[in-house]
Amino acid sequence: MSQLFSWRPDDDGLPPKQRALAMLVLMVGTLMAVLDTNIVNIALPTIADQLNVSSSVSVWVINVYQLVGAASILAFAALGYRIGRYRLYIGGLFFFTLASLGCALSPSIAWLVGCRAIQGLGAAAMMSIGPSLYRLIFPARLLGRALGLSALTVALGVAAGPAIGGLILAVASWPWLFIINIPAGAVLFFVAIKALPFEHGNQRAFDVPGAILSALALGAFVIMVDALSHTHEMWRIIGLLVLSIAAAVAFIIRQRRYSNPLLPLVIFSEPRFSMAAITSLFSFVAQGMTFISLPFLFQSVQDYTPLESALLFTPWPLAIMIAAPNAGRLADRIRPPILSTIGLALLSAGIVSLALLSESPSVIDIVWRTALCGLGFGFFQSPNNRELLGSLPPERSGSASGVMASVRTFGQSIGAALVALVLAGVVSASEHEVPADIALWIGGFAAVTACLLSASRIVLFKSREPVV
Repeated sequence: MSQLFSWRPDDDGLPPKQRALAMLVLMVGTLMAVLDTNIVNIALPTIADQLNVSSSVSVWVINVYQLVGAASILAFAALGYRIGRYRLYIGGLFFFTLASLGCALSPSIAWLVGCRAIQGLGAAAMMSIGPSLYRLIFPARLLGRALGLSALTVALGVAAGPAIGGLILAVASWPWLFIINIPAGAVLFFVAIKALPFEHGNQRAFDVPGAILSALALGAFVIMVDALSHTHEMWRIIGLLVLSIAAAVAFIIRQRRYSNPLLPLVIFSEPRFSMAAITSLFSFVAQGMTFISLPFLFQSVQDYTPLESALLFTPWPLAIMIAAPNAGRLADRIRPPILSTIGLALLSAGIVSLALLSESPSVIDIVWRTALCGLGFGFFQSPNNRELLGSLPPERSGSASGVMASVRTFGQSIGAALVALVLAGVVSASEHEVPADIALWIGGFAAVTACLLSASRIVLFKSREPVV
């Protein structure tokens, strides 16, 4: 940790003291944004009861946060260039905190969902450019270590969200799930003004049609994935898929022809960047499928309670918290594709071992397998993110950050869609319970594919220097 604040005469980035404060801002901001993705899950029955709505309606408290975030990621990444990432991050933090107050004071479900949408926009503004800010804050020689801490923060948010939500509800009402953001956000806001590196925007015209098309493509896709899990109206699913594809095609055409595109497609001409993005996509498909399949495996097949299932899952994010910082540190000295490939091999082995579990395994059998998955994913993510960001010049890091966030969202959404298709297909073909190992085998295949893609980079790419 101390090396993150070391200084050499030829270092870029911020001085060590300001570097520490800026890192604190990014880590706490990321933790707040990730926590609010799942901290509310456990309170949905209570919210539905107190606001007098059905359970299906209350789910939109979760869905709208993820939907607006996914739909606006690329737009925010581009907006950071126009107004400066400093202003965008602080603005996102301000609206996230303000919307948290609105959520806490919500008198109705409509008000709550509306405030959650604003909160999701604030979180997306922070998350879309957060990784690129690490490149402004830290010298290039320490970028891997810094991104390792970022991955640790995300894992901590994923692991702690349900537990923190449960603890708060044990002693207070559901509005306190949002109230806790207010003092933390207010203090962080003033620290961010002082600590984050200031930069002027380029003041070029913002690609509004491109932003609309990207929001349609991403938003329609996320809604389509959600529809797969609860509707048999194929016309609706197909219509959303067609809309998403049509918007994506129009978006690409727009980006090729517009002089100041929302997403400069030239960044994909750097093969190291493109391969890192594709590898990340397959890894998040694998992770998404496994995350969703494990509760079915633990509860429907192995008869564990929901609480026991949550505890059995915990080794995964805990292992990420251990592996990610160390992998990030190593990525500053060892070629990232080598470390990423090792991590994906461990992830593949972990998912396959889960698929091979018996119907009555011991707790130890489950724990070491889930821990192996987390160890592998943590060892993969930090080096791959370093490769993705480090393969482009610093002035392209904002676009790289937006692609990184979009790939994560798409990968997890595709994973969720595949699990929904497996569930729907088996249930319609049989009266028996769904064998969760089918989805795990598909997730394992995605992980092996990511591993092979990552391994190919070891041979294909020797240089670490950005060329775009």
